[in-house]
Amino acid sequence: MDFRIEHTWNGFPVKHEPVLVRLNPGDGGVMMEVCAPFFNDPQAPPGEPGKPFNELWNHEVVEAFFLNDVTEQYLEVELCPHGQHLVLLLSGRRNVWKQELDLSFKVSREETKWEGQALLPWNYFPPNVTKFNSFAIHGSKGKRSYEALYPVPLHELQEGQNPDFHRLEYFKPFSFQMLLGEEWKQPESDLWLIEKSDL
Repeated sequence: MDFRIEHTWNGFPVKHEPVLVRLNPGDGGVMMEVCAPFFNDPQAPPGEPGKPFNELWNHEVVEAFFLNDVTEQYLEVELCPHGQHLVLLLSGRRNVWKQELDLSFKVSREETKWEGQALLPWNYFPPNVTKFNSFAIHGSKGKRSYEALYPVPLHELQEGQNPDFHRLEYFKPFSFQMLLGEEWKQPESDLWLIEKSDL
């Protein structure tokens, strides 16, 4: 399954080669692949490549969100061209209950583009994922660019509105059966069972 991020968060066409996010079956999960322009702006985060880095969204990243829209449980995955990553589990809009989970993530980078591969274990996905969105961020200060696979529709923009990737109402229908076949059933997650028992 291929997704191209062709618009800014508010619906305008991007002015560069679109970021490509590809989802494939993986060993024990989903392989998320990224092919994106490399802006090198802002500079690399100070965190060690291959490790989680808190607040990675302040740097150059590509993100994917997998949502269970009945209970607003979702997985947020952020991948950085410098090798850092961030995995957040959320229950309710912006309500992070688990973060900085480990991820098998590999990056190859050239002067003007980068590619990454991350295996997202089934344990990280909330039950019954039904919606998806993907985002890309790059640039510093006044040149910061926020891009979305499914942006806020132009006719719904409000004056002074800022980019917000947690507008779950704009996510679009998604099914793992499209990737893995109609008979496939999503494995139950120990992590999400723990979260449910804590509520």
